[in-house]
Amino acid sequence: MLESTVKRLETLSKQHSGYITTAELLQGKVTNRQIGAFVQSGRLEKISHGHYWFVDAGCEKPDDYKAIEVCITNPGAIICADSACFYLGLIDVEPECLSVATRRSDRSKMKVNFPICRHYFGDSYFEDNSKKVTTPLGSYRVYDLDRSVCDCIRFKDNIDKDIFNLIIENYRKSGERQMEQMLEYAGKVRMLRRVKRYLE
Repeated sequence: MLESTVKRLETLSKQHSGYITTAELLQGKVTNRQIGAFVQSGRLEKISHGHYWFVDAGCEKPDDYKAIEVCITNPGAIICADSACFYLGLIDVEPECLSVATRRSDRSKMKVNFPICRHYFGDSYFEDNSKKVTTPLGSYRVYDLDRSVCDCIRFKDNIDKDIFNLIIENYRKSGERQMEQMLEYAGKVRMLRRVKRYLE
């Protein structure tokens, strides 16, 4: 590959914060064939359809790169359940499978380089208890602790048993006020009896 093409990629890597889209590469005068060659040589990592990471740009992926990459792939996705508990600091063990919430009507493909467990929610409370996390390399949305623990109970069969038990044990230590918030949310989504069974 021509040295000028390699330098063009290096210039682009300094203009973008680690991640870049196919459209941005093409706009930077890198052709589709060259993109393929850069992926094959290891200079670019394809993270999903139309999205890449600069491998040798001197920037390491952050600890929450999976959350960022999922939400780059599908901006409507929200990190949920056990994965949200990990990113929010309730547990220090990262689940092997990233739990992701999308709307029931969202059928977009989410092919990424790590396993995900996708959960579909209705529109009525999909956005409830979500917040945006902004980082230098991208942003993602995550549900708060009350909803995430409640969702862990809802999706108990899809969560590693040891991780589930750790989530429940740590949440029980969070205090009475936190527990009241959880029970309020559980009542809203008709899970009060199930939640009480695990947390009281």
